[in-house]
Amino acid sequence: MLTAQEAASLHPMPPVTESKIRRLRILAQDANPKIRESVASSYNTPPDLFEVLAHDPADGVRACVARNEATPCDVLRELAGDASELVRGWVAVNYFVPDDAMARLADDESATVRSLVKWKASLAQTA
Repeated sequence: MLTAQEAASLHPMPPVTESKIRRLRILAQDANPKIRESVASSYNTPPDLFEVLAHDPADGVRACVARNEATPCDVLRELAGDASELVRGWVAVNYFVPDDAMARLADDESATVRSLVKWKASLAQTA
């Protein structure tokens, strides 16, 4: 039985090429929000594209940006003030959200978002 590290070394992730980045940029403009969600979920999405997708009209796309650990901190800060409770909730549970955004979410109008902030804080206390 292989360990996860041994398996990963046998099957390395292919390099991120300019071609892949171009495809992500094209797919980010697709009419289907599910396709845009896949771009927003990719760890290979360039930072400037996260900024564009953070303004997408579809809540699901913005939620994928909010939960992606590769999303830049400034974008997460902006999404902490999103009109959608779903988006703000995903920002609250993102491991890399900045402290100032978490403080903002701790006072959120949504009880669900405030509960997620408390839940995440409780995880940090037990670690």
